[in-house]
Amino acid sequence: MSSESKRSIWPLLALAVSAFAIGTTEFISVGLLPLIAEDLHISVTMSALTVTLYALGVTIGAPVLTSLTSSVPRKTLLLWIMIIFIAGNSLAAVSSGIALLLIARVISAFAHGVFMSIGSTIAADLVPDDRRASAISIMFSGLTVATVTGVPLGTYIGQQWGWRAAFMAIVVVGVVALIANLILLPSTLRKGNKTPFREQVKLVTNGRLLLAFIITALGYGGTFVVFTYLSPLLHDITGFQQSTVTFILLLYGIAIAIGNVIGGKAANRKPLSALFYMFLIQAVILFLLLFTAPFKTAGLITIFFMGLLAFMNVPGLQVYVVMLAERFAPKAVDVASAVNIAAFNAGIAIGAYVGGIVTDSLGLIHTAWIGSIMVFVAVLLTGWSRMLEKRDKPPLQAKAFKK
Repeated sequence: MSSESKRSIWPLLALAVSAFAIGTTEFISVGLLPLIAEDLHISVTMSALTVTLYALGVTIGAPVLTSLTSSVPRKTLLLWIMIIFIAGNSLAAVSSGIALLLIARVISAFAHGVFMSIGSTIAADLVPDDRRASAISIMFSGLTVATVTGVPLGTYIGQQWGWRAAFMAIVVVGVVALIANLILLPSTLRKGNKTPFREQVKLVTNGRLLLAFIITALGYGGTFVVFTYLSPLLHDITGFQQSTVTFILLLYGIAIAIGNVIGGKAANRKPLSALFYMFLIQAVILFLLLFTAPFKTAGLITIFFMGLLAFMNVPGLQVYVVMLAERFAPKAVDVASAVNIAAFNAGIAIGAYVGGIVTDSLGLIHTAWIGSIMVFVAVLLTGWSRMLEKRDKPPLQAKAFKK
């Protein structure tokens, strides 16, 4: 390893720690829903608002706050992001009612939205051009580790010492990340690029980009109709003990990590074709869960494959949106990425909200086929996009993403 590589690895690790903290807090509520509901004497559906409103906070925070803070030096902005993140989770840790907890979640979500928008850019700027992909992968490793270990570990802490202790643990990780960013990140990071307003408008008026954002929201969000209520489903429908649910969430996280790697490789050359088949298989898996959930072995196998497909579409969706932005709104590529992050979280919010309605009106088991329908709509829209792509002259190609 060269001396330049050694110098860059430390700030990249600081970003990875930040990503771990933020990734953990995003989904930790999923494992804590029954505990929050019991402690605050509310329904599981009401406690699921901690997932829905968090996702809405990121939806707003990613494009809007990223645009408003584009002139702030990157290191300064990153430090403020972590301070707000710590404040939000500290407030969650001392919340005595659902209203204060929801406010705390939205505050944390605003920090999340901006971090996800600028984190990749900062990581790429820390290294030479030929190492940018590797730098970004190091930063995102924090999110992967959070998915695999952070959520089940947070769930375990919540089960042992109460759900507030889980948020307090996230605060500790956030403080470590803040100190690491303060010490390890160079002060010479460039400022963000100010995107002209007329270019930003193109992102929401171009039909092809709008279609891509809708595909992101439905295809990614459909799984959250089920995933948001996975803990109560495993306990009430499949019959697992709460302590066993923690280990199943770990298994689910491992499946997500594997799927994310597969999805990245599969989407390198033809992202839209890869997405079409990923969504189709995921829709089938979710529908099968309707029949397998009451049985422990069959249910576990189905849930593992649900996790495998859950995040597999993320790399392809990001790549496809960037490809479209480079063609239809070339001066707003960074903002397009932020808007797609907003679309991911809009999908989470929609999925969690729909899951709540289904749980209250039909029952937990029915979240499976409803989620399947949501993903299948994404299959149809992706097929439509493939038809439009074939009509393009010249055809849209992911040249920058070929090996």
